[in-house]
Amino acid sequence: MYKIREMTINDYEMSIELWQRTEGMALSEADSKESINYYLNRNTGMSFVCVDKEQVIGTILCGHDGRRGYIYHVAVDPEYRGKSLGKKLVVSSLEKLRLEGIGKCHIMVIADNEIGNEFWTRTEWTKRDGILLYSSNT
Repeated sequence: MYKIREMTINDYEMSIELWQRTEGMALSEADSKESINYYLNRNTGMSFVCVDKEQVIGTILCGHDGRRGYIYHVAVDPEYRGKSLGKKLVVSSLEKLRLEGIGKCHIMVIADNEIGNEFWTRTEWTKRDGILLYSSNT
């Protein structure tokens, strides 16, 4: 049986390994152990892992800015897909956002990430048009 629990920094090595082999997932310096530790501490209790016998087989990073929630790095090991684990991870994080009074959540998906786009469409998230994303290094 698979267990979903809060993500801790002790899950980092297994999580980054999963992210590195997940098609369509973009990683950057913001995914360093130090940055993920900061994110987890800033958004306590909102990010989760799914484990099978202590092996991380699924992840979700979640946080908010006081108005909107944001989800990153939803990943499920290919061997475990089709078991609704991704959906269960998302539900876990959305429940935490609701408890914080956050009523809307966003996820950014790379346009050619077929697996990711199919997942979010299938789980009835709304694809937004007319919004452009701009980024700047600070």
